[in-house]
Amino acid sequence: MSQVGKPHNRGTSPRGATGATPLRSPRRGVAKGPVPPTLRKAPPKRQNSEGASEHKVQSNHKVSSWLRHHRLMAIDSLWRVIRAPFASLMTWAVLAIALALPASLYIFLNNAQLVTSNWDGAAQMSLFLKIDVSEPRAESLAENLRQRSDIASVQYISREQALGEFKEFSGFGEALDYLDGNPLPSVLVVRPAAGRIHEQEQLLNELQSLQEVDEAQLDLAWVKRLYYIMELAQRAVSALAVLLGIAVLLVVGNTIRLAIENRRDEIVIVKLVGGTNAFVRRPFLYTGIWYGLGGGVMAWMIINLSLIWLAGPVRALASVYSSSFELVGLGMANSLLLVLSGTVLGWLGAWVAVGRHLGDVEPR
Repeated sequence: MSQVGKPHNRGTSPRGATGATPLRSPRRGVAKGPVPPTLRKAPPKRQNSEGASEHKVQSNHKVSSWLRHHRLMAIDSLWRVIRAPFASLMTWAVLAIALALPASLYIFLNNAQLVTSNWDGAAQMSLFLKIDVSEPRAESLAENLRQRSDIASVQYISREQALGEFKEFSGFGEALDYLDGNPLPSVLVVRPAAGRIHEQEQLLNELQSLQEVDEAQLDLAWVKRLYYIMELAQRAVSALAVLLGIAVLLVVGNTIRLAIENRRDEIVIVKLVGGTNAFVRRPFLYTGIWYGLGGGVMAWMIINLSLIWLAGPVRALASVYSSSFELVGLGMANSLLLVLSGTVLGWLGAWVAVGRHLGDVEPR
């Protein structure tokens, strides 16, 4: 009886039934028996879009951090410059004088060219016609010369007009009344369109060979003098600008060198915690930019105040010569170029100074 009851108890026992054990006990079924294909879970697939998004977020984070650090260093360097007003004003004044000198000479040359604007780089030629050339023939010659592209204008002066002007300006009016006839020829006053000296000489030779022309005159002596003086002045201004630009670099470089020495301990600590040279260099470059920008703005102010101070005497002098000439200063483009030049020179001077002296500051 006991042997019979044992299998009966195993069959009726929920834990002893072999067929139902894997389903009612998932832990034992997974450990001992195979798992049906329908119950298997597929491993999660990685999506490339998530990885690209994560990389994009990291890149954006790096760019934002880089921009934020630039903004903080620019504000901090400006604050350091403002906190030392006397030293900063002295540096700005030196840079402003160095930048204002070549700019002032440029303005002087520009106004000198405006004074001689009626000359336009070309001298007038006087074509003395032969005595036997009639007035209609002379006027026809003048009209033909006006059609040429290398001639800007032609003015015809008849024999009677020439005699009247000579009487008026020579002071020999009464003496000329005793002459039997008019000894003066007709004259064509030709104004060349070409501004170069050799082109004017070539035109003079062509006009001299005309049949109606007795003599052609062109006084190139004063033209050559003025041309060479202007060219020499322009080169002198360029050389002075280069020299003063180097002076700006030296001034900014020396100022940045002193700033590096004053912050030596701070630089050493930053390098000890892993700061790179680019990280350490950044505030000093912004300091050079602020010095250059302030020097450029101050130079612009000096130039404009000088023009205002000189405007009255120049206007009075021009009125004596019946002229409406007025001084012309820097335009918008030249003003921006002046300020930008000062800023670039300040940044470049700081870059040279930092590259030269920052390597000497290393942790020991």
